[in-house]
Amino acid sequence: MKFFRIALVAWLLSLLAPLAVAAGDRISTKFTASDEVEAPSFEVASETAYLVGIIGNPNSYEVAAQFYTARWRWGVVERDSWLQGYNQVYALVMAEPITRGPENHYFGISLGFRYNFAKPGARFVPYVSGGLGLGWLDSHANINGAQGQDFTFNILTAVGVSYKMNDHWKLNAGVLYQHFSNGGQTDPNPSVNLLGPQIGATYVFH
Repeated sequence: MKFFRIALVAWLLSLLAPLAVAAGDRISTKFTASDEVEAPSFEVASETAYLVGIIGNPNSYEVAAQFYTARWRWGVVERDSWLQGYNQVYALVMAEPITRGPENHYFGISLGFRYNFAKPGARFVPYVSGGLGLGWLDSHANINGAQGQDFTFNILTAVGVSYKMNDHWKLNAGVLYQHFSNGGQTDPNPSVNLLGPQIGATYVFH
C-alpha cells in the first residue's frame, strides 16, 4: 500500500507540474515592461511660434503664430532600428498676428504628416513634420514686397522633440519653417519665408 500511495502522489505531481509552470509564465509576462512602441490613436495640441523673415522678401517680417492641431495615428514601425516609431496625419488651423510687416494678420489651415521616432518606454520622442494648406491675409499690393492678394497657399515644416509627462500630457519644443505666397496668381508674386522656435502642449486620447 505504501508503494501505491507514493506512486499516486508522484503521478499527481506530474500532472500539476505543467500547470505550475504555465501559471509562473503568466505571472512573469504580466509584469514585464512592454517592448511595443506607444502610439496614441488620437491627440490634440496647442502650439505657439515666433517667426522671423529670412530670405526672398525686402520686408523684415515678424509673426506671432498660434496653431491648433488634431493628429491621428497612421501606421507604426515596430522593427528595432533608428526608424522605429509611428506616423500621424494632422489637420490644423492657424492664427498669426503679423507684428512686423505690411500686413496685420494671417489665418489659414493645413493638412500634413508627422513622424515620431519613438522607442518603447521613451519619454523623449524626436519628430519631423510637413504639410500644405491655404489661408487669407489683409494684403497691400501697392507696397513693395507685400502680398499681392488676400488668398495665399502655405507650407509648414518642423523638427523637434516631445516629452511625455504622463499618460495624457506631452510638451514639445522645436523649430518651424513657414512659407506662404499666392502661387503666381499676381505679378509680382512676393513670397514670405519664416523661421523660428515653437513650443506647445499635447493632450493624448488612448
